[in-house]
Amino acid sequence: MVGHNVEAPFRETFRDQMSIVEMPLSETPLCISCCPVKGDLLVGCTNKLVLFSLKYQIINEEFPVLDFERSLIIHIHNITPVEISFCVGYVAVMSDLEVLILKLESNPKNGESVHHHPYKPNSPVTQANDEGTSNETLQLESEDFVICQKPMELLGQNSEQSGVSVTLESTGLDDEKIKYFHVQHLLYRRFAPDISSYVLSDDIKLHSLQLLPIYQTDSLTSERKNLSQEKELLSLFCFFSLPHVGYLYLVVKSVELMSVYQYPEKSQQAVLTPQFLHVITSNNLQCFTVRCSAAAAREEDPYVDSTLKACPPVSMDVCALRIQLFIGLKAICHFKNHIILLTKADPEAIPERREAPRRLLSRKDTSVKLKTPPVAEAGWNLYIVNTISPVQLYKEMVDYSNTYKTAKTQSCIHLLSEAHLLVRAALMDASQLEPGEKAELLEAFKESCGHLGDCYSRLDTQYSHLALPYYKMSGLSMAEVLARVDWAVEEGSQKYERGLIFYISHSLYENLDEELSEELAVKVVQMFHVAEPKQLPHILCSPSMKNINPLTAMSYLRKLDTSGFSSILVTLTKAAMALKMGDLDMYRKEVKSHSEMKLVCGFILEPRLLIQQKKGQMVPTELAVHLKETQPGLLVASILGLQKNNKIGIEESDSFFKVLCGKDGDMIPQLLVDFWEAQLIACLPDVLLQELFFKLTSQYIWRLSKKQPPDTIPLRTSKDLINACSHYGLIYPWVNVLITSDSLADKNYTEDLSKLQSLICGPSFDIASIVPFLEPLSEDTVAGLSVQVLCRTRLKEYEQCIDTLLERCPEAVVPYANHELKEENRTLWWKKLLPELCQRIKCGGEKYQLYLSSLKETLSVVAVELELRDFLNVLPEDGTAAFFLPYLLYCSQKKSLT
Repeated sequence: MVGHNVEAPFRETFRDQMSIVEMPLSETPLCISCCPVKGDLLVGCTNKLVLFSLKYQIINEEFPVLDFERSLIIHIHNITPVEISFCVGYVAVMSDLEVLILKLESNPKNGESVHHHPYKPNSPVTQANDEGTSNETLQLESEDFVICQKPMELLGQNSEQSGVSVTLESTGLDDEKIKYFHVQHLLYRRFAPDISSYVLSDDIKLHSLQLLPIYQTDSLTSERKNLSQEKELLSLFCFFSLPHVGYLYLVVKSVELMSVYQYPEKSQQAVLTPQFLHVITSNNLQCFTVRCSAAAAREEDPYVDSTLKACPPVSMDVCALRIQLFIGLKAICHFKNHIILLTKADPEAIPERREAPRRLLSRKDTSVKLKTPPVAEAGWNLYIVNTISPVQLYKEMVDYSNTYKTAKTQSCIHLLSEAHLLVRAALMDASQLEPGEKAELLEAFKESCGHLGDCYSRLDTQYSHLALPYYKMSGLSMAEVLARVDWAVEEGSQKYERGLIFYISHSLYENLDEELSEELAVKVVQMFHVAEPKQLPHILCSPSMKNINPLTAMSYLRKLDTSGFSSILVTLTKAAMALKMGDLDMYRKEVKSHSEMKLVCGFILEPRLLIQQKKGQMVPTELAVHLKETQPGLLVASILGLQKNNKIGIEESDSFFKVLCGKDGDMIPQLLVDFWEAQLIACLPDVLLQELFFKLTSQYIWRLSKKQPPDTIPLRTSKDLINACSHYGLIYPWVNVLITSDSLADKNYTEDLSKLQSLICGPSFDIASIVPFLEPLSEDTVAGLSVQVLCRTRLKEYEQCIDTLLERCPEAVVPYANHELKEENRTLWWKKLLPELCQRIKCGGEKYQLYLSSLKETLSVVAVELELRDFLNVLPEDGTAAFFLPYLLYCSQKKSLT
């Protein structure tokens, strides 16, 4: 037998043996439960629950053997288990009128192997109370009274205060993979007998304890390719029932009561499935809806309650679906979509209770005496009932819901929600479905979403907004939804409910890649003209309304003016329609009726007047193209306003100008450069300053190196930028001397050069980051020379700059020194500049006079700065005394002069 040592001969003859697993118990078992996920067994005894873990033993490659090992003993006091249920570490224990739900946790705390609950059942106080209660109970029972404890419901950590003691004793081997170290209390509920019903106490016991797991699934709209993947627990539910009331709890993450089932007759047993609750009475099989799939859907998808997805609420009332007659029902169980029923039709087995006088809850009368049955009983029957397929039941419910369509009541929504949950529950257990069944269910799921969308779009309820997510889940296009609308006009006026308006407005705002026909577009305009006229300009700007007749749109916009509703947004929408019609006079009249600042505000209110999305691509509107040609400044200011108000991103705005100007790849239009300059002036907080500097300087350098003039006239000159933006600094005076020295400079590029120089002279520019990109600018040109020297100056490479200027532009040396060689750099006048000039004068050449003039100005500065002795030391030894004499005299006399 498995569980004992397996001998070698047994292995050889294992094929022919019966496999028997023996599990000895020290106490009499009262109940048993098998984990539906892992196959572990939990056996309930009087004061303990014993867990047997399922294990696989490999005897050899051909013969794996199943075995059970006693791995855990749960000592439990003050509750006697009548039924238990076990599922992946969750334990539910039920006595006659009490239910306790526990969670066994495997992560150890501080290395402890067993967790002890602080409650001690053997304490003197508890014993005394128990003895007192027992004596009092016996005394009262002798007088035909029963002590009934008051009802109690404790959730979460509060359930530890129930007085039920739970202690874990680990008995498994050391190599066991999963060990439970401590226990978490989830729920304790105690019921009291209903003495008002005048029934015997045996008839008011709990029954049908069950833990129901629901597993993680893929998206309802995706095809799951691998169904053999290991299941992941998503939600767990606990059901138990009194004779007339059933309770369904959600016990994962949070513990809450989901549904309460009221039975029309006294129940004997119930079974819970993910789709239905089946209950048997003495003569009826009843079927109720459940909310497990709705709760699991919210656990699985955090976006289930959004504008994209929806699911009927867990709190929705449950309802009875079917009642079928069976005589003498005794027991029920289920497997997949089969219900197994056991019946006993024996009219002679009548209780003899009627002969005894009835007393109120007297325990003396709780024994039931039946007539002795014959040796061979007759009348026992076994039925296997196939539950109706979810799709068939769904179709019946939809057909039945059509009776409520014209009445416009909540009953229609409730019934269709039930049908939707029925299909959703079937899809959540996709492993039980054939591919054809799943496709049929998916189709039914989308259809149910469409029906619910129709309900919420037509009925005026507080949940009308749910029309949007249900229509989205249905897969219906906007045109298909509009085709389902009854456009019949009654007495010349049409009322449109909030749900439909909400769906259409959101769909048009989302820029769907769907263009409505001219007929449907006119109907949409009519709808919003009646229901929400203020939304009409926004609706007309949607890409989906492209096919609207501009004359029709203009007529409705004019009606807005006559009704007293006029704004800049209406004006701009009219201007856009006038452009569509080719009426430029009307366009100019509308645009000139407001200031440029107001026009910018109008574009901020509705960016789609300028930019629209089509198939994921940004497309400038006809109005934007026209503004580019006629009012580029307004266009740049408007896009800048959109960026300030987070209506468009940085990359999107750059892309917009490239598409608008027809530039691909690295080609940068001047209008985009104008926009970058406007961004610097506006000092947008979300714009990376150095990145913007890099864009501008790269473009300036590229144009100067390629001698590429701007494709349009720049909106701002360098002077405008210097006056308006602190990031553009005043150009150093010596730079102007350097530029004017080149009489052949091309005037077409002076603006780009001035802007680049001004940016380098600004206080915010990071010079080191741009130096590697200066290579295209050759020092052979005055532009390249000025930029190179400017950058080296900002990097404090003064001596190298002096050498360059002495070689290339001597007339700029002294202005450069006057501007740059100050404070700690003052010494370069006599240490660097004076010796260099003297040396170059000795060599003569065509620049002799320029060097001589610079030397004289340098000597004037040095004579002022130095004392006489220091001045003599820096003068060249081979110089002419007559040349230096005036400066020496000035240096010697400056003290007396002061």
